[in-house]
Amino acid sequence: MNRPSSVRGDHWTFLTNHARVLITLARDQDCRLRDVAELIGITERAVQLIVADLEAAGYLTRTRVGRRNQYTIDPTVALRHPAEAGHPVGDLLATFLHREDSSAAEQEGPAAGPAAG
Repeated sequence: MNRPSSVRGDHWTFLTNHARVLITLARDQDCRLRDVAELIGITERAVQLIVADLEAAGYLTRTRVGRRNQYTIDPTVALRHPAEAGHPVGDLLATFLHREDSSAAEQEGPAAGPAAG
């Protein structure tokens, strides 16, 4: 009988490092790859390779702005796996970016309006 991963000591997650890099760059298109690596817990070299993969597949473009790079994501590119091929990557990103927008709105509280009286 197979033991659950928690017993084996495996630590798995639902998102790949490619997804994490893309989500991080969607949140901040000016983020340095060194900072992306630190945020998601992988090496800077791994992030560089992932960005090269994402760029080659058309998910993002890299533009030089001064001494830094800026990353622009194309939300219309379809997800790669055949099971998700009908969905654009923008749908995945929207799930995570919308969550942040909702959290920020909740922290600000309801909009001020006329007092009930």
